[in-house]
Amino acid sequence: YHYHPRALPPELRAYGERIATGGPPVRPMEPLFVRPLPRWKRAIDILGSLVGLVLTAPILFGAIALIKLVSPGPAIFRQERTGLGGARFTLFKLRTMRLDAQARQAELHSRNEVDGPAFKIAADPRVIRFGRFLRTSSIDELPQFWNVLRGDMSLLGPRPLPCHESDDCLPWHRRRLDVTPGMSGLWQVSGRSRIPFDAWVRMDLEYARTRAPLRDLLLRVGTIRAALFRR
Repeated sequence: YHYHPRALPPELRAYGERIATGGPPVRPMEPLFVRPLPRWKRAIDILGSLVGLVLTAPILFGAIALIKLVSPGPAIFRQERTGLGGARFTLFKLRTMRLDAQARQAELHSRNEVDGPAFKIAADPRVIRFGRFLRTSSIDELPQFWNVLRGDMSLLGPRPLPCHESDDCLPWHRRRLDVTPGMSGLWQVSGRSRIPFDAWVRMDLEYARTRAPLRDLLLRVGTIRAALFRR
């Protein structure tokens, strides 16, 4: 077992590739450290996601109609993300960017406002009309209640990165994959993009070590407050 080759330092990648092609089958290391969801947490996720889907349905359908009005193409955005133990899953969001957003990311890389492998721009030119409001209000995240109900995600946990960003993480960063990713977590209620990537990962690892019902309750309250005040 070893970490994903792209997570290795450059000088070790060639060695890892030689082992992968000339030796026994190479499997990722993350599944060895997986910590399944506690039963209390999964029960809350099922109940919370069902309630969330019902209560936010009018907002969700209104946002879908708005997106269809201002931008051609599907209103729901699907993206492969890295989840528990490095497993890939399809994350659902409301589409807030133009259809060519993925293709244009490379040309905007110099404007990236966060360090590490993550990519975020506050005034992103790819965002469609009303898209910025949907993002700052977190309305674009509402379809992820379906991911939670399916078991791909939890209501609270480390935010799942796109697969190509997760593959570029350092080995210690990927310890965040030991627990189920979440819709919200410490990073979301502590400043988001103003926080350096290493500090973001340390928050995720701290949460993974200290999962408890009371702490989750406090994080839910913080998440609601952050969404209401668009922080």
